[in-house]
Amino acid sequence: MTTTGGWQGDLVRLRALEPADAEAFFTAAADTGAERLGERVPFPSSRAETRKWVESKGRVPDHCDDFTWGVEALATSDLVGTVGTHGCDRRNGTFDSGVYIWRSHWRKGYGHEAVRLMLRYCFAELGYQKALAGVYDFNTASLALHAALGFVEEGRLRRNVYAAGAYHDEVLLGITAEEFAELWPET
Repeated sequence: MTTTGGWQGDLVRLRALEPADAEAFFTAAADTGAERLGERVPFPSSRAETRKWVESKGRVPDHCDDFTWGVEALATSDLVGTVGTHGCDRRNGTFDSGVYIWRSHWRKGYGHEAVRLMLRYCFAELGYQKALAGVYDFNTASLALHAALGFVEEGRLRRNVYAAGAYHDEVLLGITAEEFAELWPET
């Protein structure tokens, strides 16, 4: 992966969300199977509510490092999902991360590259020392993605998530700045 200013790789670029992205989010929310893999199946939302959510995520945070970037495919300029951080803890140097690539764009390398760009920024530019991710045990694609990126299983919250009529484990994953730098030296 080559980087251009840290925001662009070979397949994707990370960018702020724009109000015009709201329709893509509104459409993606109708894929309840994909929604369940990341959090839960949400109640239906109006276009106006979706637009307000996108506009709130498009702002640069003033006082914390929690953010959501749009993941844009370079070949088509289409928004294909999001990557971001939450639960940023400057004192301990840790943050939670998440990636959501829409189903029609799965298995194209977009998520892998987007997470690498995000991790490089958080480790090299913001000085964080560890990234965390919580993945539901039935989301085998996300577990494989995180393993390929170098995340290791650090624990498991048993029967912590209720989805599709059953309880599931939440797998806790982590990668340190040093592990990331060793696996993914800057090119």
